[in-house]
Amino acid sequence: MTILVTGATGTVGRHIVDQLVNKGEQVRAVSRNPENANLPKGVEVVAGDLMSPETLMPAFQGVTALYLITSSDQAEATLETNPQVADLAEKAGVQKVSLLTVYGDGPVEQAIKNSRLEWTFVQPVGFMANAIDDWQESIREAGVVRKLGGEKRGAVIHEADIAAVFVETLLENGHHGNFYTLTGPEALSTIEQVEMISKAIGKEIKFEELSEEEARNDWRKLGHKEESIDFMVQMSKNPPEIGYTVLPTVEEVIGRPAKTFAEWVSEHKSYFM
Repeated sequence: MTILVTGATGTVGRHIVDQLVNKGEQVRAVSRNPENANLPKGVEVVAGDLMSPETLMPAFQGVTALYLITSSDQAEATLETNPQVADLAEKAGVQKVSLLTVYGDGPVEQAIKNSRLEWTFVQPVGFMANAIDDWQESIREAGVVRKLGGEKRGAVIHEADIAAVFVETLLENGHHGNFYTLTGPEALSTIEQVEMISKAIGKEIKFEELSEEEARNDWRKLGHKEESIDFMVQMSKNPPEIGYTVLPTVEEVIGRPAKTFAEWVSEHKSYFM
């Protein structure tokens, strides 16, 4: 069977592609820029845009299972998946869809539930890989991490574990109608994460707590809208319980414990050196 992976060059999608290829599966990847995809040998890369569902029809042909995203996990990437994707996938003969969801109740989710597709929704509470996007530059250049809410904890998860859950839902039966919330095996504060990176690279990294106004100004400089800034402030100062509550979902689905942040740092420390 052919499995279609959208967002194949993203943080999670690339891991899904790699894991499926390692299992000997036939993988087709969708990219808005297929010439720059740089995916493993044997992966069929096709052009398509989730915001323009009609462009996906060739990609859906012969596909039995679909990994779908609602928005990009890449910095500065604009993507808002059109709910019509679900209807077109069903009409093309796709049988199963596994969705990376943020909130769980958006228009894409509703369209999938209203279809005849077998579906599974997967919701990670936070990516360990965000440490690269958020801190790489400041650690390399100044040996410092500046953030609002440094003592607040989060049960962030290794992106390879997210991918492993998706691979299981795409290849195996028994996951239809399930909503899997994924966490790492521990709830860590930003300060603790920074200390782990510091130890791994053998370099002192200072943590500086930003005031709310300093954080707001930084986000404005990055071009975020005030509504988004209000949300990020709220998440930094008073994160929801779901964000720091450790769950056993990863081990329940794939049969092994989720990877720790220390393991993630060991694999990615070159980004901070």
